[in-house]
Amino acid sequence: MTIDKSLKIKAGSTKSRNVLTRPERLEKLIETDRWQEGDAIYGLPKVRVQKISLKKKKKVKKEDEEES
Repeated sequence: MTIDKSLKIKAGSTKSRNVLTRPERLEKLIETDRWQEGDAIYGLPKVRVQKISLKKKKKVKKEDEEES
């Protein structure tokens, strides 16, 4: 069964989540060397979620068009 077009989530409209899943938290902790293999997976330290803000690109006029 397919999903109606109005119910699909477009890639641009997804919001940044403020909570990570346990595997995502473990990946971040491993990157920063705050968790090693064999440590308990319960009671993990907090991990800050980086919010990504997209900046709008400015339109750049070509110099060739301005000279003409």
